[in-house]
Amino acid sequence: MLDQLTILIIEDDEHINRIIFNALRQKNFECTQAFSGSEGKMHVTLHDYDLVILDLMLPGLSGEAFIRELRTEIGSDIPVIVLSAKDQLDNKLQLFTLGADDYVTKPFEIEELLARIHVHVKRKGINKPVNQHQHKNLILDEDTKIVSVKGIGMNLTKQEYNIVEVLVKNKTRVFTKQDLYELAWDDHYIGEDKTITVHISNIRTKLKQYDEEPYIDTVWGIGFRLSP
Repeated sequence: MLDQLTILIIEDDEHINRIIFNALRQKNFECTQAFSGSEGKMHVTLHDYDLVILDLMLPGLSGEAFIRELRTEIGSDIPVIVLSAKDQLDNKLQLFTLGADDYVTKPFEIEELLARIHVHVKRKGINKPVNQHQHKNLILDEDTKIVSVKGIGMNLTKQEYNIVEVLVKNKTRVFTKQDLYELAWDDHYIGEDKTITVHISNIRTKLKQYDEEPYIDTVWGIGFRLSP
């Protein structure tokens, strides 16, 4: 199993914290939530994180104090992305001097935050995949839309990729033909046909070119699922 990128979210606004948490979990990040600077400090002393998302206006230990203690007392170089409604240049320069790595002004779009995270992952040379899913020797990369087996990229059609993505992201679920059709084609299922069966057969044939391991099982009378 691929390791997930670990992120600590320190934000006292429960609604904003939850939005960030849910968005990052959907992108395959492993996240921890903290709602005060003191709680955030406790987490970084007990666990290793790859990145911190930090609000400034926090109860107890402020965001500025958290950065100062993270860099001096704890001696950590974890990348810190600050979230704040303060957008004056002086405030930003002060935070960078303290040891912040990036600054995102509230209100913000979650896509911007994700883009900043990707930048810092690359800068720090973190080799953990940000948005990948693995099953056996198959790796699906949502960013590049590439499926590879034993390191070799597969030549899949759009619908074949969509089917593999649905299955890999839901490893224990059994999907009916209707489920797969509506998810892979983003269209209403019009009734029984051989479309899904043919596509599954094509995917299996392509997989066997690289690996004899079974990847997709037929659950008779129901549909398809990943092979355990």
